[in-house]
Amino acid sequence: MRRFVQAFAPAAMPCGLPAAVAELLCTFPERYNVAVRKPAAVVFDRGAGLEVEEFDWGLVPRWSPLPETRYTTVTARLTRAPGSRIFRRPWESRRCVVPMNGYYKWDRSASPPQPYFIQAQDGDVLFAAGLWDHWEKDEPHVYSFAVLTHANAAIPPPLVPDGPVFMPADRIGRWIAGPPSQRFLIDTPQPLLEAYPVSRAIRSRDADDYTLLEPVNPLEDAIDTEGFDDELDDEE
Repeated sequence: MRRFVQAFAPAAMPCGLPAAVAELLCTFPERYNVAVRKPAAVVFDRGAGLEVEEFDWGLVPRWSPLPETRYTTVTARLTRAPGSRIFRRPWESRRCVVPMNGYYKWDRSASPPQPYFIQAQDGDVLFAAGLWDHWEKDEPHVYSFAVLTHANAAIPPPLVPDGPVFMPADRIGRWIAGPPSQRFLIDTPQPLLEAYPVSRAIRSRDADDYTLLEPVNPLEDAIDTEGFDDELDDEE
């Protein structure tokens, strides 16, 4: 997972989501190609209830000497995050949820590799478990996040069945404010998902409009990729 979409409308907000959170999410700009170091809306709690703010994607640990990291921190493996030097403290006290309409994932078995867009079958917004941190060694401060990933049999073939860990809206508060628990996430039923091929234009960090979600015929998707990012979806 290296790209996702946030373009929220009231009709896509699921039952169980606090009304104030749903209202706030619909005020954020539509983004159809969120990439590393780009901002995205995140649901979190600093101790006074659920909030929604924009954080940068790619967690920067608070102990980092600079507001960046040489490590890939857009995702964190659920099975490894609690013991990771980078993710251990956020796992213990700074959990969040990343709402998304869906995300892009590459089929690397195709030649050339083909991106797909994965979304909920019912069209509702998805809520991915995540971790956040606050870097404050200098100005400006950096709020950033990572998405937790795990095996997910709901991801349809030909894609590798591995991706974000989603949760129903009524479990958001428990994940964010409750005790950290791998078992809580592993036991959470995953939503039914569907996937379809989309244009390789998503490889460009500058591409960001609704046409990226239009289905394509992979055999006809012969766009010029010169100068595009070479970020394919690794099996995190």
